[in-house]
Amino acid sequence: MQFAVRYDKQNPATHVDTCEAVARACVALLASPEARDGEWREAVDFWRDGRIRKLVRRARGEARWVEVQTVPGVTIEQGGGDDEGVAGARAFVPAPVRPLGPVLKKLQVEGTELPDTRPSRTEGALVTVGVSPHITMTTGKAAAQCAHAAQLAWEAMDQDTRERWQRDDFRLRVEVVEPARWAADAGRVEVVDAGFTELDGPTPTTRAWW
Repeated sequence: MQFAVRYDKQNPATHVDTCEAVARACVALLASPEARDGEWREAVDFWRDGRIRKLVRRARGEARWVEVQTVPGVTIEQGGGDDEGVAGARAFVPAPVRPLGPVLKKLQVEGTELPDTRPSRTEGALVTVGVSPHITMTTGKAAAQCAHAAQLAWEAMDQDTRERWQRDDFRLRVEVVEPARWAADAGRVEVVDAGFTELDGPTPTTRAWW
């Protein structure tokens, strides 16, 4: 599954808003009628049955961001204010990385970094995604790991909890976990990165609680 994040160099979104938006977009796509019983189901099921990978690209500038909306998928936007941009993430229907469509081919992958690391302002969310305090990741990598944790949470929930989360537009809180808690609490689901990009694998990266 590939994602595009809004990347505005003049008015960038925060790192954590972008991670939250990507994670929400991932679950929103999986929960969509098209993915459950519609035109996207075959592609989503094929992806789930294989090696689940997520790849975050950056849509630099408003023209690119508008263009990616033409590729089938789901968009989530959040955050923004006087001193920061709105975080935007579009999750695309899973498809092979090669050959890549002309719109996504224009978007870069490596080095997607938003340096603003202020804490999440999301309060009262049903799900918390915790990031390991022992590793450093770019925004693109962290967002992909948060999306994976959110997916695992969605798949592990009972139906009533899923419905509550969906009614809340899949809001979640991303935070770096204190080392003591990370050592003591394995979370309800955990993502262990295989080590294809940025990290040596296997490396625990994110966990989720609800």
